Amino acid sequence: MRMHSTTPHRLRAVGPPCDGAAPLIGSSLVMRNVRERIDRVAQTDFTILIEGESGTGKELVARQIHDISPRRGGPFIALNCAALVESLLEAELFGIEDRTATGVRGRKGKFEHSDGGTLFLDEVGDLSAAAQAKLLRALQDLSVERVGGQGLRRVDTRVVAATNKSLVSLVDAGLFRGDLYYRLAGLDVYVPPLRDRREDIAELAAYFLDRHRSARHVELSREAADALLTYDWPGNVRELERLMERSVTLVRDNIISLEDLPLRLRAGYHEVLLPSMEGEDTLRTWGSRYVRLVLERSGRNKRKACRALGISYHTLQAYLRYAQRHQAVAQLHAGRNRQNGQAAAGQ
Repeated sequence: MRMHSTTPHRLRAVGPPCDGAAPLIGSSLVMRNVRERIDRVAQTDFTILIEGESGTGKELVARQIHDISPRRGGPFIALNCAALVESLLEAELFGIEDRTATGVRGRKGKFEHSDGGTLFLDEVGDLSAAAQAKLLRALQDLSVERVGGQGLRRVDTRVVAATNKSLVSLVDAGLFRGDLYYRLAGLDVYVPPLRDRREDIAELAAYFLDRHRSARHVELSREAADALLTYDWPGNVRELERLMERSVTLVRDNIISLEDLPLRLRAGYHEVLLPSMEGEDTLRTWGSRYVRLVLERSGRNKRKACRALGISYHTLQAYLRYAQRHQAVAQLHAGRNRQNGQAAAGQ
């Protein structure tokens, strides 16, 4: 049986109109801080490192840095360092000379193509040791040497790098050059995961639904909108966008109900939010339910759960103690009710 509210949950998208790439949507404090950080670093000409989980929108941050920087009149060139095999990566970055190998024609690399503008290097942590050495030299000398070449070519390129890995950990493990890391990380921008800015989920969902309304106009039911808030979004904004695309395509009518969402999203609603609403729980009781759910999803690893929830270990313990007391009181009341019921039946 399909169930949804008769009144859809009307969401208001915040941000500029759709122009091909999603803007940095969000009114939460963390997103306001991100935009303020972008405004500051964009006015410099230094190399920038953008850190954040996969799917958080690091390329959007890089594009915005370029678009409000003094280099906005120049090209913005993006290269995913993890998408190319090592034998092709250096040629893509630095170019290759004519006749370096049989049938090879000379061409510019991404550094030369982005001359006067910005070069965005995504997943920079996946660069090979050889590519790291050449990238460091390019950043130091503002010049590149094509594969098979003998001379340097001057470039005026600003590099914005991004990673979903901890470069510090890679440096400690000997997998990433320390001198390159410090060259890249002079200025940094951290893009928070979606679970750390749940206030923005409604705005983002509205934006993506509006973006695909050319197919048809679709809205979220109240239950479906609530379910989005209880989910942890391991795939971050990218996962939310794919879900809204899926919903517009597959939903039978113009309202996305709770049952139209994948099971992984409905689970949090049924396990946490619905029982709390039906029991008229306090915010603290609801929070204790949610903390226990995240703890289970974290394999009972309390440190991992703390990181996912963005709380201290002490706060986690307080929620768990409260949940135990609340459960004990509920069991006590249930036992008394059963005894009273049995006594009434005996009479």
